[in-house]
Amino acid sequence: MNKLIVFFCCLFFTINEKPPKTNVDPIPKKMIQKVDTAQAETPIEGQIYNAQVLKNFFEKLEQNENQKNQKINIVHIGDSHIQGDLMTNEIRKNLQQRFGNAGRGLVFPYQLAKTNGSYNERFKSNRVWESYRNILPFRSSPVGLSGIGLWRDSGGFVMEMNVKDPSYKFNTIKIITPQNQNMFDLAVSSKINSIQTTERKVITHKIKKGEVLGTIADKYNVSVAEIKRENHLKSNNIRAGRTLRISTNETRPKTISMSEFVPLTIESDSYSHYYNSDSPLSRIFLIPNKEASNYELNGLVLEKDASGIIYSGIGVNGAKYSDYNKYPLFFEQLKALHPDLLVFSLGTNESYDHLEAGNYIKELQEFISNVRTQKIDSPIIVMTPPPSLLRRKPNNYINDYTKYIIDAAQKDGFAVWDLYDEFGGMSGIKQLKAQGLIGPDWVHYSKKGYEKQGNLFTKAFLKTYDNFKLKN
Repeated sequence: MNKLIVFFCCLFFTINEKPPKTNVDPIPKKMIQKVDTAQAETPIEGQIYNAQVLKNFFEKLEQNENQKNQKINIVHIGDSHIQGDLMTNEIRKNLQQRFGNAGRGLVFPYQLAKTNGSYNERFKSNRVWESYRNILPFRSSPVGLSGIGLWRDSGGFVMEMNVKDPSYKFNTIKIITPQNQNMFDLAVSSKINSIQTTERKVITHKIKKGEVLGTIADKYNVSVAEIKRENHLKSNNIRAGRTLRISTNETRPKTISMSEFVPLTIESDSYSHYYNSDSPLSRIFLIPNKEASNYELNGLVLEKDASGIIYSGIGVNGAKYSDYNKYPLFFEQLKALHPDLLVFSLGTNESYDHLEAGNYIKELQEFISNVRTQKIDSPIIVMTPPPSLLRRKPNNYINDYTKYIIDAAQKDGFAVWDLYDEFGGMSGIKQLKAQGLIGPDWVHYSKKGYEKQGNLFTKAFLKTYDNFKLKN
């Protein structure tokens, strides 16, 4: 009996005992979750899911690795982390180190559009340019391949491009314009033209005591008004000892030197106007084509006379699939990059619009359909969005997008790299913060964070490719 009493007493105190206090975790517990992929084949950790769609691309990559005789174009499309070229620059460098550097790929004068861009190249111009981004309400502006339209309705400009990274000196530069119009010339040097003319002889006159403007004007056969204008005098009052500047009616010869850029011989194909140089270039000038009346630039493509990888990044701060879908010119000009592989990285901005996962997938599918309509049949890798918070709360939209992307991969014929899972999902976001990988807003990543994303993708890509080679 005594034993029973002791048992029930212990049970009572155990039930009512308060748990010890612990430090409050700033990340709500409901954020600690993983992607449920029970309805789809589970991606292999550290590899690309549904990689069989990459078979033809991997075969071309392997052939070039053996023979070194091809340029292989990869085009990566996304939002702010692609515009800044931090993640993509890391991928570009890593892949080119193994497969060869065939060029920088697509570049754009972000500085002239008053926004951020890659550190690899810098643009400047003596004139102001108009710009418009695809994230803004639809407008009939030349928004094309770069997701940002850039234009002027008058000439008189010089746009200078300097490539800062010596590994991306180029032999070929391609100019992308709407409907491939011939709007720009290129130059690498200028010449000095000398013009012979005459100018009025200018002398100085020191005012003597008792002199007035009228007598001085008569002496040099000029008007009082001319002397006042030349010397910024507001009245006829002058004082002795002051020196006046006087343009006389005598003339003397004068040589005027003018700098003029020497246009290069440009060729064209169905997609661009281009110039090829025998020696690598790091600087070039865009100048007006004299037959054009307006000037619209959608991008430049830089290539080397070498085989290997060309890795082009296209990104717009704040962009969503729906923003690209608004502009048919984007998809028309995508052909100019001759993509062998497409990589998509969008989703974070959709989550901030509270876009449901079903509608997100519809926008992705419409995007893919617009690509295929242009007869671009290259394989696609879709990156799931990285973990983030939504106004300091769990961003469950990202979790849902990841599920839907993986579920749709086989049906819609694209491969997936699960960045969400690679970064630990919502359960890993606190660690990302501790490691300095995600920024103070819990949405954007640090330079270190974006570079890690690029390195992880490269590792997964190469692992999947090497496994492909082992099986074949």
